[in-house]
Amino acid sequence: MKILSSVFEISASALRSCPPASMPEFAFIGRSNVGKSTLINLLAERKELAMVSAQPGKTRLINFFVVNGQWRLVDLPGYGFAKGAKAERAEFNVSVADYLEKRPSLLRTFVLIDSQLPPQKIDLDFIGWLAGCGVDYTLIFTKTDKQPGQVQAAIARFKKTLQGLEIDPPACFACSALTKKGRNEILDFIEQTLAAGFPGSAAPAKPQKPAPANPDVAEADASGSEVW
Repeated sequence: MKILSSVFEISASALRSCPPASMPEFAFIGRSNVGKSTLINLLAERKELAMVSAQPGKTRLINFFVVNGQWRLVDLPGYGFAKGAKAERAEFNVSVADYLEKRPSLLRTFVLIDSQLPPQKIDLDFIGWLAGCGVDYTLIFTKTDKQPGQVQAAIARFKKTLQGLEIDPPACFACSALTKKGRNEILDFIEQTLAAGFPGSAAPAKPQKPAPANPDVAEADASGSEVW
């Protein structure tokens, strides 16, 4: 897939303020500081499309970007940010859970995982919740240029951990903003998903589970800069 255009559309604080579900959507989410904004900018080939910061939790709204005038890239708040009042963090969880469970135009959720770290409880809990809700998701392992010789072992370890939790491992990609590894593969996957068709109508009801509790800052990654 070639990216011809990518433009910011709107920010939403809740499902009711999201734009009409008129285009297929691909959402990106991950633990704070995992490199989500950097990945979005890499895919779009625009350095400042999404905000990049070394401070976790800068994305607090659901941000919509229209790509090639045909589909939306959705930047979801990272789970586990430390700043903000407890009430604000609770509202953030509700809005993201509502979007992931109820948005009929959402075709795929990409969950970003830091390839440098062993499996983190916060990531495993979130993936378990996604799987329980019947949300289609794919894993993207970030920062693969940091320890290139250990990436495949890290992915295998994460998959094995999921299997131990009785969660079937989904499709996975490995990427790096520094080397651009994985960019074409992710965009090809999006293109293939789009080619499979967009229903354009309400999705079947999904099994409901409570949204995961918002984590304490101690559970968040402290690996440093978001640029990977």
